Amino acid sequence: MIGPDDLRAAVGSGLISEAQAASLKALADTRNGARKDLAEGDEPFELFKGFNEIFIVIGLCILASGWIGVNSIAMIGQIGDVSGRVVISAIIAGLILWGLSEYFIRRRRMVAPAIALAVLFAVNSGAGLNAWLAAPFMVAQNDYSSLVLPLALSTLAIFVFWLRFKVPFAMALIAFGVFSLAILTGGIQAGVPAEFTDLFLLSANGPFAWITLLVGLAVFCVAMWFDLSDPHRVTRRSAQGFWLHVVAAPALVNTIALSLLEHDTAISNILLLCILLLFAFVAIIIDRRSFLIAAIGYIVTLAATVFDGEGAAMTILVLGIFLVFLGAFWTKIRATLLSLVSGVLPVHRLPPSH
Repeated sequence: MIGPDDLRAAVGSGLISEAQAASLKALADTRNGARKDLAEGDEPFELFKGFNEIFIVIGLCILASGWIGVNSIAMIGQIGDVSGRVVISAIIAGLILWGLSEYFIRRRRMVAPAIALAVLFAVNSGAGLNAWLAAPFMVAQNDYSSLVLPLALSTLAIFVFWLRFKVPFAMALIAFGVFSLAILTGGIQAGVPAEFTDLFLLSANGPFAWITLLVGLAVFCVAMWFDLSDPHRVTRRSAQGFWLHVVAAPALVNTIALSLLEHDTAISNILLLCILLLFAFVAIIIDRRSFLIAAIGYIVTLAATVFDGEGAAMTILVLGIFLVFLGAFWTKIRATLLSLVSGVLPVHRLPPSH
């Protein structure tokens, strides 16, 4: 292990520069924060580094609530361009959030405040752009065309935020924005679906089910691009892939799950189980538990809230047994599968099986 004394000695001898030493230390701190006390083959996951980060997040939430409350009270009873005031408020809030991000993300490298600031920036951008560009009277008449440009610009604003601060969670917000934009565009072209479930049923009219599958596949491909560029999971590229997998898995599975659970028959449940086995195979090969748990969690939620029947309950029971089994033998199962596909897939670009 190379410690601080080794880095100072290397700088003193001229072997590396101070900038290189600082970069090495930052990389070591990042790896230590993500992988400290992890077992071999485990997937790094970090939401916060300490309670001080939670303290700051609570402060940010209270600050945002107070800002909204003060501006709302100031607009009560006033006559004039309310949307203009909302836009001005959003611009000021955006500058404040950007400044806070420079300090807490770029300088302090905090995890939980970075997530909170990304969400607040996304919400603030959406509120300001919708107040500026959306037409409420058109929306009231089920004409949502005026929402396309604000949603597209909001997604672009989050992308700019990500370019500057590289917050992994912002990738999930970008993916969600792209998905919402695709669904909104499809709804404008094909009409508003009669029921919410029609968005994802292959048996329903409209392009929504195929939009969901295609967007999910695109997000999965981007996630794999990040993963393949960092097979040892030591940089933030791995965290970017993590959050994209969390978005991609439900997007890929929801159309299949809803379409199969719609019938609630033994055959449909068996087919759903086969689909999940395929998802499990992919998740094990790429070593992403997050991909599998997001997919299964989504299906369990659907089965428990949308559909009734003994078949749905049995599906949940089988999925629980399946997850516990995988959790116990993940590393051994993965080593076996990698040996089987080593001649077909670029195993050297994937995390090692240990």
